[in-house]
Amino acid sequence: MALKLEPGARLVVATHNPGKARELAAILENRFELVTAGELGLPEPEETETTFVGNALLKARAAARGAGLIALADDSGLSVAALDGAPGVYSARWAGPDKDFGLAMAKVEERLEATGLKDRAAWFTCALAVAWPDEGPALVVEGRLDGQLVFPGRGERGFGYDPIFVPQGGQETFGEMEPAAKDAMSHRALAFAKLKAALL
Repeated sequence: MALKLEPGARLVVATHNPGKARELAAILENRFELVTAGELGLPEPEETETTFVGNALLKARAAARGAGLIALADDSGLSVAALDGAPGVYSARWAGPDKDFGLAMAKVEERLEATGLKDRAAWFTCALAVAWPDEGPALVVEGRLDGQLVFPGRGERGFGYDPIFVPQGGQETFGEMEPAAKDAMSHRALAFAKLKAALL
C-alpha cells in the first residue's frame, strides 16, 4: 500500500510540549487538523531506544495506538562533538523532571569546560515518524543541522537548547531568530522536507 497523508486529516502529535506542537503545526503548513497527545491525556511512553529514529517510532506507535489516529512524532536533540555526541537522545533528560533547559545548557557548558577543548561544533538531529493506528507500516525520516555553540545563551525565542545554538553560516542563535526564519532551515524543517516528499 502507498503511504499517503491526505490534507485536512486529523493527526495526533505525540508531544506534551506546546512549543514543539506549534513548531510542527507551522512546518506542516497547517495542512492538517492537529491534536496533541497531551490534550488527549495520553501518557508519555518511556523512551527506551538509543537512537532518535527508534524513539520517534516508539512515540508515534504509542500515540497512534492510544488515539486511534494517524500519529506524528519527533525525537530530536542536540549533539556536541567534544562530548562524543552527548546529550544526544538524552537531551530532554538533561533538563531534569522540571524540563529546565537553563539547567541543561549550564550542564553542556560545564562539561565542555571540563574537556579543556576549544571545539564548539554541535548539531541538532530530528527524526520524524508517522505511524498508522493499525500497527501497519510506519515511515521515519531524519534531518540534521550543523552549527556552533555559544555561551552565555542569547535570545528568548524558541525553546530547549535554542539560545546556545548558532546554525552554520549564521550569526544569530535559534533563540534570537524570527520563528519563520528558524522554521525555514531547522533540523525539523529538513526532516519534514523528506517526509513531505514521501507522504504528501
